[in-house]
Formats: sequence, structure tokens, C-alpha cells
Amino acid sequence: MENIMSEMTEKTNAKITLDNLRISFGDIEVVKGVSFNVAPGECFGIVGESGSGKSTILRALVGLYPFWRGEMIIGGDPQLPIRQKRFYRRVQMVFQDPYGSLHPRQTIDRILSEPLIVHGFLNIEKRISDALSEVGLPQSVRFRFPHQLSGGQRQRVAIARALISEPEILLLDEPTSALDVSVQAEILNLLTDLRERRKLTYILVSHNLAVVTHLCTRIGVMIGGEMVELLSADDLRAGRVTHPHTAELRSLSLSLEEPG
Repeated sequence: MENIMSEMTEKTNAKITLDNLRISFGDIEVVKGVSFNVAPGECFGIVGESGSGKSTILRALVGLYPFWRGEMIIGGDPQLPIRQKRFYRRVQMVFQDPYGSLHPRQTIDRILSEPLIVHGFLNIEKRISDALSEVGLPQSVRFRFPHQLSGGQRQRVAIARALISEPEILLLDEPTSALDVSVQAEILNLLTDLRERRKLTYILVSHNLAVVTHLCTRIGVMIGGEMVELLSADDLRAGRVTHPHTAELRSLSLSLEEPG
């Protein structure tokens, strides 16, 4: 009874709730009854190998894939498969490949101004200037094109674009995996600072346990479309895991991080 009451309280207070989410591609079910809650201001990580269903969950959450079943509540509002424009004032997504997610023929100024125009913001010039500063980019990039920037700079632009409409939730799909190792830590530290400063709620998807434990306090482990374990980052670091797949991922991560 106590566990049931605790789960109900957690669900009521959550910023994001998924309950029995199921997603199929044709006759193949790729997400199989996944459930979790994310508290306001929390960074929740989803880790798993390629094809485990983790990125598909993000796409359903942000409205890019409407063919899902189950319950989805975001910011206290039950979600339908098709989202209204105001939803994207609250929820934004940062994709894995910053070059692919930025229009190659638009300047950074145009890329950042479009969401402001769509959502009816005023003071566009100042907002763009502030957005660039907030993600650590010089004002000189404003009238450049994406191909004129480095991979790390492009991802900073993608983060600025996601934040410029002042959302409450960021969905992060492998946000550092396309970047050089030397740049990954800078982007992770930027995301950490932004979450704390803006009181944002994150869901981070990654195959890299080091990235997830760096940014997240709780982690869901997926294999074959199922979330097989929910645990804290501290328990994962310490090896206090219950599912063999979690232990396998942790062992692989440790072996990859060993020098030489």
C-alpha cells in the first residue's frame, strides 16, 4: 500500500510521466510498455545500445512520431499524438547531429529568429544576442552559415535554438556523440550549467554511460524496447545493479575507459 501511495505521489508531482508507452513500426513493437516519471528540474537518462528504442521514446515525447499507445503527461497536461504550437514553447529537442539539424542555407541569425517569430516574441535582436552569449558563442557567428562553424559551435547553436523560446523541458538525443572527445565535456558542462540556471528538466538519451552519469541523477536501462532497470547514477557508478544487461553495459564502459 505504501509503495502504491508513493508511486501515485511521484506521478502527481512529475514534470513528465510515461505509463505503459508502446510504439510499433508496422507489426514490430519497438517500445514495449515503458513507464517512468521525471521530477521538475531533474535530468533523467535513458541508456541502451543502438536499436533499443531509446531515441524512439524521445521522438514520441516531442511529437515527431504520433503512433503510440499508453499515457503521456507533460507539465500536468495529458498529451495527444498531435501537438499544438504552444506545446513547443514548453518542450524542445536537441538532436545528435548538429549539422543535419540546422538548415545549411540559413544564417545563424535566421535559424535563431524563426522560433521567436513563430511564437510571437518581441525584442528579437536582443534575444538572439543573449542566446549566443548564453551558449558561449561570439556575436561574430551570427551571420555565418552552419558549414562555417566547427561541430562544437554548431551544437551550441542547436542548443541556443532550443532554448530561445524559453522551454521548460529539453529532450537531448545523443547530444555529444557526433563531437570530438575534447569538445564533449564542454557541451556537457554547458548543459549542466543551463539546467541549473534555468531550472530546466532534461531527458538525455545516450549509449555512453559516462555521459549519462555525468549529467543525470537517475537512469533507465533499455534493451529490446523494454526498460529493464531504473537506478540512480550513484548506484550505477558503484556497481549496485540488478539486471545482467546493466552490468554488461557498465563492464563495457569501464573497459573502454581504461587507459592504453
